[in-house]
Amino acid sequence: MVEFDVGARLVLGHSSGEVPDEPVSLDDALAFLAAQGVGAHVDLKEVGIEEEIVAAIRRHELTGPVVVSTVSPVSLRRIAALAPELGRAITYPHDRHGISGFPWPRALTRPGAGALRAAMPLRIPPLLRRAHANVLSLHYALVSRSAIRAAHALEAPVLVWTVNEPELVERLAANGADAIISDNPEMVRQVLATLNAP
Repeated sequence: MVEFDVGARLVLGHSSGEVPDEPVSLDDALAFLAAQGVGAHVDLKEVGIEEEIVAAIRRHELTGPVVVSTVSPVSLRRIAALAPELGRAITYPHDRHGISGFPWPRALTRPGAGALRAAMPLRIPPLLRRAHANVLSLHYALVSRSAIRAAHALEAPVLVWTVNEPELVERLAANGADAIISDNPEMVRQVLATLNAP
């Protein structure tokens, strides 16, 4: 699948400040993916565009898998009511200020991530239930074998974001992650190919 963010006016972009001079519409992206036979992971960045998102996905009849994700349980419940057949991923945590992308010293981040990671298996059932989600989209720092098992016990695949290091791809694959979201998909494919080699 190809993962992309969708905001106001159904334009691709993580935020309104990241939309290029020549914006790409959701319809254009879905038409391209449908022609390639590739699935889509549509990450909603705005609440209130759920009907338009579902209509666009249905309009293009993608043959590959389709997942809609968001940090908003309200949006996901709306998606569930409109299109129960779609994969619906609740994204956790809500990184509203983009701090996960900052190069924080590990001495500062490791204890907090460790505590959250330990608590994740207990958080997953209510997180999925509250959002009517059938997929979990989790930041890599919070993923453990136990968290993946907790999601799988509820028949929810686990998507892990944003993974750009080969060693991390190996660990997540060994722990049973169902999908790995990366800025470097070729690296991920190469690492996974070596793990699956005879």
